[in-house]
Amino acid sequence: MARICEATERYGLALMTTYRVGQVAELLGVSADTVRRWVDDGRFGSRPEGGERLIEGAELARFLTETAPASDVPPVLESARNRFPGVVTRVQKDGLVAVVHIQAGPHRVTSLMTREAADDLGIEPGDLAVAVVKSTNVVVEVPRPE
Repeated sequence: MARICEATERYGLALMTTYRVGQVAELLGVSADTVRRWVDDGRFGSRPEGGERLIEGAELARFLTETAPASDVPPVLESARNRFPGVVTRVQKDGLVAVVHIQAGPHRVTSLMTREAADDLGIEPGDLAVAVVKSTNVVVEVPRPE
């Protein structure tokens, strides 16, 4: 899914997650043409690489945070065991606890976990993640680095 910048290992730079236009379209539930128009309109930036437009995860997280619906009330009730693929928009770490916010399409999912778990996931704003909901618990999954 998301690409990890190769310069991370070579030069010790901070991890940078990027998404192709089609991936952003799938995450947002819109067409790739819509994402291209949004980039062209300046809603969020992209950079060319190998003939593709790549959108940085942090830029996507900013866009999702700014355009999230005002209401946190879902339009319908949903059953347990749902999976919400989305983009991490915020990670708050304090003492032993971490709070992870994920924008999954029109849904904002918040997970409370141990700081150690968040550190082990290496999760940062802009990263692809899946919120797995079972009963009252939310488990966050991220793709393994390639």
